[in-house]
Amino acid sequence: MFLNKSIIVDDNEMSRYSKSWKKPKIFEEIEKLEDGQALSEESKAAEEQADFDNGEVEEECEIIKFPCPMGPQIEALYELKKSRSDGWDRGIVVAATGTGKTFLAAFDSLKFERILFIAHREEILNQAEQTFKRVKPDATTGFFSGNRKDTDADIIFSTVQTLGRKEYLSDSYFAKDAFDYIVIDEFHHAVAESYLNIIEYFKPKFLLGLTATPERLDNQDVFALCDYNVVYEARLKEAINKGWLVPFRYYGVFDRTNYSEIDYRHGKYDERQLEDALSNESRADLILEHYRKYNSIRALGFCSGRKHAVYMAEYFMNNGIQACAVISDDKNLTDGNSFVLDRKEAVEKLKRAEINVIFSVDMFNEGLDIPEVDMVMFLRPTESPTVFLQQLGRGLRKKGNKKYVNVLDFIGNYKKAYLIPFFLTGDIKGYDGKSKAFSIPKEEDYPDDCIVDFDLRIIDLFKRMAEEEKGLYDKIRDEYDRIKDKLDAKPLRLAIYTYMDEGLYKTIRTRKELNIFRDYLSFLDKIGEASEEEKLLIGTKAHAFLREIENTSMTKMYKMPVLLAFYNNGDMKLKVTDEDIYRSFKEFYAKRSNSIDLLKDKSSAEYINWGKKEYVSLARRNPMKFLMQSAGEFFYEEDGLFCLTEELEPYITNGSFLKHFKDTIDYRTRRFYKERLEEKYKSLMDYDSNE
Repeated sequence: MFLNKSIIVDDNEMSRYSKSWKKPKIFEEIEKLEDGQALSEESKAAEEQADFDNGEVEEECEIIKFPCPMGPQIEALYELKKSRSDGWDRGIVVAATGTGKTFLAAFDSLKFERILFIAHREEILNQAEQTFKRVKPDATTGFFSGNRKDTDADIIFSTVQTLGRKEYLSDSYFAKDAFDYIVIDEFHHAVAESYLNIIEYFKPKFLLGLTATPERLDNQDVFALCDYNVVYEARLKEAINKGWLVPFRYYGVFDRTNYSEIDYRHGKYDERQLEDALSNESRADLILEHYRKYNSIRALGFCSGRKHAVYMAEYFMNNGIQACAVISDDKNLTDGNSFVLDRKEAVEKLKRAEINVIFSVDMFNEGLDIPEVDMVMFLRPTESPTVFLQQLGRGLRKKGNKKYVNVLDFIGNYKKAYLIPFFLTGDIKGYDGKSKAFSIPKEEDYPDDCIVDFDLRIIDLFKRMAEEEKGLYDKIRDEYDRIKDKLDAKPLRLAIYTYMDEGLYKTIRTRKELNIFRDYLSFLDKIGEASEEEKLLIGTKAHAFLREIENTSMTKMYKMPVLLAFYNNGDMKLKVTDEDIYRSFKEFYAKRSNSIDLLKDKSSAEYINWGKKEYVSLARRNPMKFLMQSAGEFFYEEDGLFCLTEELEPYITNGSFLKHFKDTIDYRTRRFYKERLEEKYKSLMDYDSNE
C-alpha cells in the first residue's frame, strides 16, 4: 500500500494541497458557540494585525508588540524566498483584500537594507510606514511626495505621481541601484506611464508587486511587467474558503435602464449620458426598496459620477436614511453641498454609524478598507473584473462577529453584463469565453457559504446578450481597432498579444483559422492595414520565414538568442560566428527572468560563470540542432558558421521585414513567459479536479 498509494510531499505537492484546503466546517460550529463571548487571543491578534495593515486605530495595535507572519503571509514568504533562490529578481504576489499584503512586504524586506515603497495615495504610504516601523523598528523612514523630498532614509515611501516624473529619476536624487528592494502597491496600476518610468529606471535586487486584482485593467497586461512570475496567489475564493474573509450574499436585481440608448465608444459609455440615465427617481426608489430589505447599518454605494453620487445621497437623506456622497479627496471640491463630505470625515462617520451609506465615485475601490461595512451596492455598469472584485472586496474584511456581507447589484443590458456570474467566482482566468451557449457557473464554483441569487429576468437577459455577441472575426477586428486607437499606432504581434481581451485570446488560439498570431502579416493584409512595403513581403521567402518563427515549438527559450544573433540589433546578418552566438546568449541570459531555464537544469545552473565555450556548446547541441531539423529550408551550417538561407538576402535591409522579425522574437518571448505561468496554474487545477 505504501509503494502504490504514497506520494512524495515536496514543495509542489504542498502548494497544490494548500490551494485545495478549506476551513473545516467544525470551526463554524465552534464560532457559533463563541458568539457573544470574547474572541480567542489568537483571533484577536489576527484581527488587530489585519486592522493595523489597513490603517485602523493605532491604539488597537499596541497589543501586538512583536508582529509575526500569519496565514497567507507564511506561505507567501516561503515562496518569495524560493523564487529569489531560483534566480528571479521580480515577482507578483496576488492576494485578496484583507490578507495583509503590506505586512507581507515588510517581513519579506527584512534582509534588505534600502527599501522603496510606491503607492498612488499618500494615506496608503502613511499606513505602510506604520506597518514597516513595527516590523523594522530600527530603520529610518522618509517620504518622497508633495513638499517632502527625503532621499537618505533606509525606507522611502513615495507616491508614483511624484517619483514617476523624469526629473526625479536621476542621479541627483537617486542612483539606479539606490534601492535593494522595491515594493509597488496596487500593482495593477503599474501599466501607467509613471509606474513604468520607475520600473524601467531602478535596478533593485528584487521588485515586488502587490495586488488583489492582477487581471488586465482595460486589457493591459500587468503580469508582463514581472515576466509572468506570480510568486504566490491567494484569490478571493481561496481566501473565503480558508476563513480569511467573510462570505458574501449576492443579489442580482433587475434594472430596466436601457443602456443601448447610451453612446458607447472605445470600451466606455458616455459619462454624461450615463449619469443622466442613472439619476432618476424610479431607479433610486428601486435601490432604496432593496436596501431596506437587509437592515444594513454601514453600506457603500458605487456610482457612475459626481452627479449620480450626489443624487443618490440626497434621495436617501430625503427618505430618512443618513447618507453622504464622497467624490474627491480634495475638500475644496465639496461644492458647498451639504450632501458631500470629504473622504476622511465620511469614513469616520460611517464607522461610528452616524451615517449609514456612503455613495462614492471610484474613491473606495482600493486603498482604505472599512471592515465594518455590511453591504456594498453596485449602482453602475461594472464591466471590468478588476473593478468588480475591488468593489466586492470592500465588504469582505472580517470584523468582530461579522458573518457575511450583503451585495446588491443592479443589472441592466449593459455591455458584458453576462460575465458577472463568472466574476463572482473570484477567479476570472477560469473563464475563457469558449462556451457557445451561456450557462451560470455551478454552485461549487463559488466560494463556500456564499449565496448567489439572480432575478430570473436577469438570467434571461444574460442568455440573450450572450447569443447576440458578434462573431469571432468581428471581435478580433474590433480588438485590433481598439488597441490601435489606444496606442495611437498600428499594433504588431507583441502589442496585440499584450492588450487583447483574455477571453478572446483563449478562444482564437484553439482555432487555427482565426489565430492571427500564426500569420500576422496575412491578417494585416486581410483587414487592409498592411503598408505597401508589407504587402510586398506577402508570399515571399521572408513571409515564410516569419511564419516559421511565429509557429516554431518552444519548450525552452534557447532559440530566441540564436535569432537575436541574426537580427544583430537591426543590422541583420545571414551568417553568424561563434562569437556572435556567445555575445547574444550572454546578453539574453543577463536578464534574470530569461535565465530560469538555465538555473533549473543542473548542467547549466552555473551559467553565470560561463564563457564562450559553454554558451556555444549549449547553442550547438540544442537550438541550432533543432532549427536545422525543423526548419532546414531556412537554417544550415557551413564552415563553422550558422547560416540563414541566401534567399533571405534581398530582405535583410528591408525595414518592414526587420521590424516584423524583431516583433516576432519579442512576441514569442512574452508568450513563453505567459505559458510558463499557465502551466503552473494548470498543475494546481489538475490537483483540484483529482481531489
